[in-house]
Amino acid sequence: MELSRISDCPSSPNCVSSRATDSDHLVAPIPVKVGPDEAWEILKRALAAEPHLRIVEERKDQGYLHAEATSRVFRFVDDVEFQLDPENKQLHVRSAARVGYWDLGVNRRRVEHLREVLESQGLGR
Repeated sequence: MELSRISDCPSSPNCVSSRATDSDHLVAPIPVKVGPDEAWEILKRALAAEPHLRIVEERKDQGYLHAEATSRVFRFVDDVEFQLDPENKQLHVRSAARVGYWDLGVNRRRVEHLREVLESQGLGR
């Protein structure tokens, strides 16, 4: 399977990614302890259950999923990307604000929340 690659973070502090090369933007990838098909289903099910999050693009054959997270109050849209890496048994993740410079840690908290949800549903750890 040829993998699609999640986008890089901009230099602004409103993005986190498991593919980042600097500590300000870096988050750990999510470990995957199940097969790729099961991991994909767990990911989709978990995202579908999250309020204010919707899947907008899915390329299962490339291990790529893009979702949008909409804030409750101001209706800002953030991009959340996932890249399944079955060879290394990891799910890479990126969460980034579309507008503004600061995100007040929202994207990092989102990724850590999704990590907990996915692990609790059997994806890893």
